[in-house]
Amino acid sequence: MVALNNLSTEQPNSASAELDKLSSLEIARVINAEDASVAAAVQHALPQIARAIDVAAEALAQGSRLIYVGAGTSGRLAALDAIECPPTFNSDPKRVQYVIAGGDKALASAVEADEDSRALGRRDLVRKRLVKTDVVVGLAASGRTPYTIAALEYARERGAHTVAVSCNPDTPLGAAAEISIVVEVGPEVVAGSTRMKAGTAEKMVLNMISTGVMARLGHVYGNLMVNVTTANSKLLERALCVLETAAGIDRDAAETALRNAGMSVPVALVMLKAAVTKGEAARRLKRANGHVRKAIGK
Repeated sequence: MVALNNLSTEQPNSASAELDKLSSLEIARVINAEDASVAAAVQHALPQIARAIDVAAEALAQGSRLIYVGAGTSGRLAALDAIECPPTFNSDPKRVQYVIAGGDKALASAVEADEDSRALGRRDLVRKRLVKTDVVVGLAASGRTPYTIAALEYARERGAHTVAVSCNPDTPLGAAAEISIVVEVGPEVVAGSTRMKAGTAEKMVLNMISTGVMARLGHVYGNLMVNVTTANSKLLERALCVLETAAGIDRDAAETALRNAGMSVPVALVMLKAAVTKGEAARRLKRANGHVRKAIGK
């Protein structure tokens, strides 16, 4: 196992060497300056992120799953991204899932010991009944978390596609995956506190993967959240704005179209853009596997 003191994310950061002596504004400036470097670090990993998007989009198009795995902060970020997919893209909750060391109780409180268990990592993935077209993404800032490494190794044994997301190069996690996404953010403001820059980097990568996948599947139209649900007043307002913008209509026309479409934004938009009935719009969407632009035909 890689020693912590050899990892860049564990090294002291000279920019914050006297953090405890600084004023509140100075502390905020130091953290902000360090955070500003994260996007540039992510940029270096864009080719690998794009490969992960391609593999995951193909998997979901075939009815398979994208499964995130992590412990601690990485697991909680995995849960956040997976849980946000259904309300954002109206995706099936079974299609993007998360597995966190310690189970759901670890979302609200630290369950630190479980991350050291290879047996638990393997067990939790066994329970997912993986198939070869599934995609498993393991996240660990250090790249050395036994739980996550074992989960990826098991996924690879089963023939599933595997992706590693870490913030250190040449790690066991990266070696366990087909695609290794490495975002070298360097030392944290508080040495070893990888909930900071490393966590931000992981969040950015997950945003890219899930959003990229859903865009490839046609669950956005242009840059609009066309598959948004209408479960509350905010989401209903967003749905109407999507229709107004995408179809170039006014508020009253958007409300009428949405009602006529049975409160389905994709159906309403296909009806408006392709000038077809509700039934025909629904059939087009089914034939296009929910890809809105393909259903419209242009």
